[in-house]
Amino acid sequence: MKHKLIGLFVFFGIAFMGCNTVSNKRIIRLGHGLDVTHSVHQAMLKADAYLNEISEGKMRIQIYPNQQLGSERECLELLQIGSLDMAKVSGAVMENFAPKLRIFGLPFLFDSKEHLFKVLDGPIGKEILSEGDDFWLKGIGFYDSGSRSFYTRERPVTNPDDLKGLKIRVQESASAFEMVKQLGGSPTPISWGELYTAIQQGVVDGAENNPPSFYLSRHYEVCKYYIIDEHTMIPDILLVSTHLWNRLSTQEQQWLQKAIDLSVPYQRELWIESENESLQAVIDAGVEVSYPEKEAFQEATLPMYESFREDPEIAELIDRIRNEKN
Repeated sequence: MKHKLIGLFVFFGIAFMGCNTVSNKRIIRLGHGLDVTHSVHQAMLKADAYLNEISEGKMRIQIYPNQQLGSERECLELLQIGSLDMAKVSGAVMENFAPKLRIFGLPFLFDSKEHLFKVLDGPIGKEILSEGDDFWLKGIGFYDSGSRSFYTRERPVTNPDDLKGLKIRVQESASAFEMVKQLGGSPTPISWGELYTAIQQGVVDGAENNPPSFYLSRHYEVCKYYIIDEHTMIPDILLVSTHLWNRLSTQEQQWLQKAIDLSVPYQRELWIESENESLQAVIDAGVEVSYPEKEAFQEATLPMYESFREDPEIAELIDRIRNEKN
């Protein structure tokens, strides 16, 4: 209840004030759902420091972590009406607002982290960031969110057959829902903030996420099996409300974009450290970490590619992304 009251208080403050200008300083409010120790939050702090330096104190970013302003979907809705300035969301959640972003939900689309970064940092990445423009959601950067893998409560998963009959938490993403179905599991959408209790009480049998999220959420306390199958690489996306963006001067837009651009390599470095530390920490806590053969998982999800290719634009995008690995 306290959490909700704080969120509502901040929300109504933002709804009435929008992007604040205090003593000739523009304050940009940014909401996200992660812990303050997460690499994404640390990168946001770095972006704020860069922005303060670049603008000579004329612009700052005020960050609200831990779902203080609501879930990722709720933050997106606040951006659309101009009651929030910026937000960080998963690409999986973004697909509900800009359909082309469901491309990130295709399992095993990227061969490696290098392949992913080549796409995100190039022309394709810029195109994808612009997909939300018509929906009042301007993408200005990608943060690394690693690869997602399954973790379970009662038994390890070594192949898709082991997922049969298991209720697996998924994000609010049609692609994630379909992927778990193709693998034989029962996809169950649950808010991130409610997931620990849902696993603990047996509402779901497991979930899927990257190592830092598995560790920092303390889900390793209720799930003792972590299978590193790396089925998807879904980046986090930094978004600005176009209501705010259109109010910024050209100079202010450039300052903000540069600050975010400078924070991206910093976040990627932190991510690698966080991934390694998180995996070691859950192993030390008694979690059984395994690395299965991926071929069976890849085969089980091939029908998703056939379905996606029914959309000519998505089919072309798949081919372009595949070609980037060369």
